[in-house]
Amino acid sequence: MKKQIKLLAGISVLVAFSSCTRNAITGRSQLNLVPESEVQSMAFSQYKEFLSTNKVISPAGNRDAEMVKHVGNRLISAITNYYTEKGMSNELSGYNWEINLVNDKQVNAWCMPGGKIVVYSGLLAYTRNEDALAIVMGHEITHALAKHGNERMSQGLLQQMGGVALSVATANKPAETQSLFQTAYGVGTNIGVMLPFSRKNEFEADKFGLMFAALAGYNPREAIPFWKRMADASAGNKPPEFLSTHPSDEARIERLQAMMDETVKNYYHPSGKTMSKN
Repeated sequence: MKKQIKLLAGISVLVAFSSCTRNAITGRSQLNLVPESEVQSMAFSQYKEFLSTNKVISPAGNRDAEMVKHVGNRLISAITNYYTEKGMSNELSGYNWEINLVNDKQVNAWCMPGGKIVVYSGLLAYTRNEDALAIVMGHEITHALAKHGNERMSQGLLQQMGGVALSVATANKPAETQSLFQTAYGVGTNIGVMLPFSRKNEFEADKFGLMFAALAGYNPREAIPFWKRMADASAGNKPPEFLSTHPSDEARIERLQAMMDETVKNYYHPSGKTMSKN
């Protein structure tokens, strides 16, 4: 029995080692057992199901939904240009961007693999302006671009199924695989607990999300008052859903302040392309 356990442990280590890839945007080596094309396919299916069971607010005649689309499209344009300039356009292969605002009081937002974005209406009371909204959306988009969900799902596959390929896991244990996906990405109608992002994941999302917002012409300095509002919202109360996987604390704010001057200097060029107030 001990020999079998050691053998399985050895196989898991080999699988993990052979499946580590270097992420194009962060430059960090990470565990990716799941081919991006497969996880995008699962994401598109889950996204469609989510929209069918939640109230999507049309941007036609709704300024909040129009604003979410406007900010999202500017971010996508900036990201596409950045990847093109860096010779990394292939990293966006399969991305079919979609942005939706849903009528839900939760203070939440997320971006799935392949560029499927959702903002909950409850978040807008805390963002308060386009700049802060861009900070949040840039942060969430970075989680997708940096393949943080893929990393978490791969860790789950390694722990629960010995690192088998997703295709094998889906064929043999579809329910377990679906549960892993939902736990990793936190999307669905019957989700238990979403796995929190690691400190490293959060640092990357903060850093590159701030950069993408600045590249899109939004003021990255708005990140500080936004996260302070989020910290205040959780003081002495149950934190918003957004904070269950995105810790808001003094360390984060200090980290953002430390990178702010460099971000503003290197990436921020105000465009003045905010939506008209009229």
